[in-house]
Amino acid sequence: MSQEVPADLRYTKDHEWARPGAEVAVGITAFAVEQLGDITLVNLDVKVGDTVAVGKAFGTIESVKTLSDLYAPVAGKVVKVNADLANKPERVNEDCYGKAWMLAIAPADAKAVEALMDAKAYGEYLKTAAH
Repeated sequence: MSQEVPADLRYTKDHEWARPGAEVAVGITAFAVEQLGDITLVNLDVKVGDTVAVGKAFGTIESVKTLSDLYAPVAGKVVKVNADLANKPERVNEDCYGKAWMLAIAPADAKAVEALMDAKAYGEYLKTAAH
């Protein structure tokens, strides 16, 4: 798998991506998917209407190798949850930047997404970070 880093997204050091907009879609990056291997379970611990805080876990993702927490890249109210992932966790392996979005957040601060790493900065982080 290539280390795909779409230019229109923002990124966290925990390898979550955020798609800027009135509703910020959130998922995990191709790098995270590569590290995890085959995804066997996606457990989202939030529902529509819940509030999430930056850096706080909103669920877990399980693979044949490990169990990892999923962290909110921005604070705000959950407006959508991708319920399809409960029955089709393999979507994360197939389309981590598309159909495998995990939740959408109405951000408490519209500028919060801009504070995350852009594609170039995330690409550099992948080169230098100790994985």
